[in-house]
Amino acid sequence: MYTIDLSGKNGVVFGVANEHSIAWPIARILHQAGARLAIAYQNERFGDRVSRLTESMKDVLLLECDVSSDESIIGAFDEMKQEFGTLDFMVHSIAYANRDDLKGNFSETSRDSFLMSIDISAYSLIPLVRYAAPLMEDGGSVLAMTFQASERVFPGYNVMGTAKAALENEVRQLSQEYGDRNIRINAVSAGPLETLASRGIHGFPDMRKIHAERAPLKRNITHEEVAKTSLFLCSDLASGITGTIIPVDAGYHIMGI
Repeated sequence: MYTIDLSGKNGVVFGVANEHSIAWPIARILHQAGARLAIAYQNERFGDRVSRLTESMKDVLLLECDVSSDESIIGAFDEMKQEFGTLDFMVHSIAYANRDDLKGNFSETSRDSFLMSIDISAYSLIPLVRYAAPLMEDGGSVLAMTFQASERVFPGYNVMGTAKAALENEVRQLSQEYGDRNIRINAVSAGPLETLASRGIHGFPDMRKIHAERAPLKRNITHEEVAKTSLFLCSDLASGITGTIIPVDAGYHIMGI
C-alpha cells in the first residue's frame, strides 16, 4: 500500500486488455490506494479475461466500452453516473494500429489504417473527456499514456508516432479548455515497455536495448514505475500540474546521443 490515499475517490481506467497492459498496474495501484474503480474494456472478447484479473479486487465496476463508438462511450458514462454519481480521475491507456503498419515504410500506411489508428489512439481522448467532465463536479484529473515517438522517429513505430503526437496536442488543448473547471489533463511518456502490442513493433527488442544503454539510469523502466507516477498525477498531490507530458523513461529523453 502506498501512502497516497484515494479513499472516497472514484475513477475509471480505460485500456485494460490483459495482465501485460500498461493500464493494469495503473488500475491495481489506484485500487490499492483506496479508490473505487471502474475498469473499461473494449468488447466481450476481453470481458472474461478482465473479469478474471479483477476477481480479487473488491467493489470494481467492469464496463464494456468501444471508444470508436459514441453510443458505447455514452452508455459507459451513463452507467458510471448511476453507480458512482461523480468521478475524480480518468486514465486513458488506449492505442491501436494494424500489425502490418508497425513494420515497413510509414509512407505505405493506407488511408483507412491511418484514420483508424488516429481515431482509437488519439481522438478517443476527446469524447472521453467530454463525457467525464460533467461527472467531475469538484474538479478532477485526466491522464493519458504517450511515447517519445511523438517527437522523434522510432523506425517501426510508424503511424503510432503520429497518433501520439496528436494525443499530446490534445492534452495541451483540453487542459486549457477545462482548466477553469479545475480539471487537470496530463500525460505520462513511458519508455518502451513489454506488452502484447509492443511485440508487434518491428525492432522493438533493439529499441529497449538502446534505451537501456543510453539512458542515464542505464536500464529500462518498469510497469510499476509508470503506475506510481500515474498514482501521483491522479492524486491531489499533483493539484498544480496540467497540460504536461511527464517522461518516465530512466532519463532517456535528455540524451542527445
